Amino acid sequence: MTVKSADRVIHILDLLKDFPAGLTLKEIAGRLSLPQSSTFHLLQTMEARRFLSLTDRKMYKLGPKLIQIGTRALETLDVNAEAQPYLQELMEKVEETVFMAIMLEQELVYVAKVDNYRSVRTSAQIGMRKPMYCTGLGKAFLAFLPAPVTANLLSEMDMPAITKTTVTDRAQLNKQLTEFRQQGFAIDDEENEGGLYCLAAPVFNAAGEMVAAISVAGPKNRVYPRQTDIVEELLSTARAISEQTGF
Repeated sequence: MTVKSADRVIHILDLLKDFPAGLTLKEIAGRLSLPQSSTFHLLQTMEARRFLSLTDRKMYKLGPKLIQIGTRALETLDVNAEAQPYLQELMEKVEETVFMAIMLEQELVYVAKVDNYRSVRTSAQIGMRKPMYCTGLGKAFLAFLPAPVTANLLSEMDMPAITKTTVTDRAQLNKQLTEFRQQGFAIDDEENEGGLYCLAAPVFNAAGEMVAAISVAGPKNRVYPRQTDIVEELLSTARAISEQTGF
């Protein structure tokens, strides 16, 4: 059983997460097929509670209250809390940006990011969702999740090209995943962002289930020549986090 007003609030938040510049009342009501009058009252209440912000152009955006709630939600993820010092240490050793992500609804969600002083600009930020087939973290999940789970994910997954090197052929991706499984880590070679090279490894819990992935990302001309050394540190960190969570 769902409560209609609560359901609508959730749909509004879920919609606005994809529109950082905001949407008007009319646009929100139209996209969600809701009556404008009741949508207006919901938006007013959410704004008053700071779950939404209203711009000068009458555009509704996600509000500051959600930052506090999101931060608290991240803190409740045991693996995220346990991983923080290890991610920081990994960043200091490799001097590149370090990420951690979990899987949610067939996408990966970034739950941690540790920048280095020479980090490059990247669209990946904490809380952001990304496709699994074209990111190092996502490919780590596809490689190290149980085979039936991966097969089911791939069967329902669209694979449009994001960059000129994005792998869009399922047979080619499956071949990659087999190689990643054998070598213990996954690679994203400029497949989600041009110029960015990413190495990713799985993190397991006490039950032996993959619960997260961690990665090192940076410009290909910096990361690729140091791949052997970076992978060694990456795998060591992934093992340490897994052991800390009971694996």
